[in-house]
Amino acid sequence: RWLCPASSCGSGAVAAMVSRRAAAAVSSSVAFLLLLGAASAGLSGYFGTKSRYEEVNPHLMEDPLSLGPSVASSRLPAACAPLQLRAVVRHGTRYPTAGQIRRLGELHARLLRRPTAAPATAAACPAAANLSAWQMWYEESLDGRLAPQGQRDMEHLARRLAARFPALFAARRRLALASSSKHRCLQSAAAFRRGLGPSLSLGDEEEVEVNDSLMRFFDHCAKFVALVEENDAAMCQVNAFKEGPEMAKVLEKVASALCLPVEELNADLVQVAFLTCSYELAVKNVTSPWCSLFTEEDAKVLEYLNDLKQYWKRGYGYDINSRSSCILFQDIFQHLNKAVEESKSSKPISSPLIVQVGHAETLQPLLALMGFFKDDEPLRANNYVRQTDRKFRSGRIVPYAANLVFVLYHCDQVKTSQEEYQVQMLLNEKLMSFHHLNETISTYADLKDYYKDILENCHFKEECELPKINITAVDEL
Repeated sequence: RWLCPASSCGSGAVAAMVSRRAAAAVSSSVAFLLLLGAASAGLSGYFGTKSRYEEVNPHLMEDPLSLGPSVASSRLPAACAPLQLRAVVRHGTRYPTAGQIRRLGELHARLLRRPTAAPATAAACPAAANLSAWQMWYEESLDGRLAPQGQRDMEHLARRLAARFPALFAARRRLALASSSKHRCLQSAAAFRRGLGPSLSLGDEEEVEVNDSLMRFFDHCAKFVALVEENDAAMCQVNAFKEGPEMAKVLEKVASALCLPVEELNADLVQVAFLTCSYELAVKNVTSPWCSLFTEEDAKVLEYLNDLKQYWKRGYGYDINSRSSCILFQDIFQHLNKAVEESKSSKPISSPLIVQVGHAETLQPLLALMGFFKDDEPLRANNYVRQTDRKFRSGRIVPYAANLVFVLYHCDQVKTSQEEYQVQMLLNEKLMSFHHLNETISTYADLKDYYKDILENCHFKEECELPKINITAVDEL
């Protein structure tokens, strides 16, 4: 595996940042006011995993039940009927976690401690003055809970899927609904159910199955937990970028805007300010004064910081990130197999609808396991500019309410028996092209053959077993 070289993760980057900090000068008041005036617009496309679902489906801003612009022909034969829908869904819009709220409180307290007696202070530091007056309304008890907007996300998603696949969501069809044990996921599952109305065969929230082995497989993978989750060395690229030239520039600008010594800030506090901008938009649909600290260029840098973390912790950075999800991948195909066998035996499909609510950390590894959004060059601390047009942009892949849907069809009037069962995949309600044929429809047999190695040779217990010797170096991954 590629390791973090000393040149990018060592003291050199830190020394360079200190030098740049010392050389930075406070911008003039006029230039700074112009900067603030432009800062509140154009940031919402860069919020990474804290992005609104509407960022990937802008038509929903006008009509949350719209199915969007009509897509080109999917090449699905006319005589095909859906047999089964399997959806893996991220929970809806949530509040910040307790840790994020604590860091925001720390940053806000620093602003309140600034000397404000001189009349010139507000004129010189309008952003700081506005943020000092901002009401810190987040309480730690909110700790990642589902926001009212998150409930609407789920209710509307349910109604759109029902409109898109009316035969599957018809009255008296059984819905198998599962969730991670996290409160935001259980509430999201309940909201999804409410969105469908009373017709489907499912009771109240009590009938939502809690299944952390599938929705939080990462918690049960000892190798991932020890060598990635709890291993600081595994996040070397993230830490190096925090201390690199791009983040140093953002840090200096934010410190200048707040009239604080740059030494009082760090990358984590600046990221909390940026995330607060995203939360205010997603949760309350307002442009927060925190947004005024950032330009679109700053937002791109902070998005890359978020994507680096996702890449190395949940994506292609280490094989165990994605391999730990094979238990979920195989479960999806086991249910598809069962539906095919039931159809061949002319039996009713026992599970026509399976909806499971998890996390960004559920979906991102699964998509990596399947080979989607993989760039030719890994995301690293030192290739920010080269990754401008990268495929791996977490906000486009796993925003709030992200959903990966498998739809199995039975098709009549086909030329071969293989064509009788076909599959489509949708990510965030958009058809995806399969790798093996660059089409949005595949025979089920071809799809299983393409992923044969994962289906047959990826064993969760073996993949997740810790090495016998005590190794914490990233090359073990």
